[in-house]
Amino acid sequence: MSRAESALATLILLGALSAQGEASKAVPPAPAPPSDAECHALPPLRSPWSFAPGEVLEFDLDALGAKAGTMSLTVLPSEHGALPISVNVQTNTFFSKVRRVRATATSYLTPSTLRPARYVEDSMENDIHRTAEVAFSPKERKARMHAVVNGTPVNRDFVYPRDAFDDAGVFAVLRQLPYRKGLAVCLDAFGLRRMWRVSGTVVGREHISLAVGEFEAWHLQGEAVRLDDFHQRREVHLWISDDARRLPLVAVGAIDLGAVRATLKAFSRPHEKHVREDKSTMSW
Repeated sequence: MSRAESALATLILLGALSAQGEASKAVPPAPAPPSDAECHALPPLRSPWSFAPGEVLEFDLDALGAKAGTMSLTVLPSEHGALPISVNVQTNTFFSKVRRVRATATSYLTPSTLRPARYVEDSMENDIHRTAEVAFSPKERKARMHAVVNGTPVNRDFVYPRDAFDDAGVFAVLRQLPYRKGLAVCLDAFGLRRMWRVSGTVVGREHISLAVGEFEAWHLQGEAVRLDDFHQRREVHLWISDDARRLPLVAVGAIDLGAVRATLKAFSRPHEKHVREDKSTMSW
């Protein structure tokens, strides 16, 4: 089976749990993702943004029908004129017997546009150490990557037609879209040392009941396809709260082991804090 890489962003959470392998036999051509012409530019993003430095979101990760680990997303203080957003993922003792992962990724966003200027990641998956640093050049529409995998350097340039994002900063962009039923979304995102085309549609508004609270949310359903190998594709679902905070509530995707789900369990924003309540069930 070919290397199973995760979708979007998941962004980080699904990417950190991806599998490895080599193709063993020929497979039929896979359908192409939306072309450059079909992948229309995102709607204008208007400030004020739904987040600010000091916000911390905490998620539970579930895989194989059990808790697999945790993920946190932190908006850091401004650094050299950039707005850093950091994502941290760590598997728990149970899931580490299947796949041990510890990963950190930080996107340095341009505050006025939420487009990335720089992206860095550092991960350990079992005994494999990977790092990557990407410099985005909007004028050239190019992302230049320098990665190191267990001491072996890997350099690559990616060219994109309009905008490119990364699997940490894309959360910020998805929180700012002018959601409505039927809204089409298409973007390119860097993740796992590759470029992915993520496309989907807003299904509609749904009620989400979580331990951290009750929410009306927009449901975005889509697919991420790796642009250098159309067979590497993953269905993605994301629920974003329909309020001024635009909280990412639930993300569902797939890896080689099956479905992986990230569920918001606590969040802290300037002057606002919510933590998990004692609920025995949750549904959406």
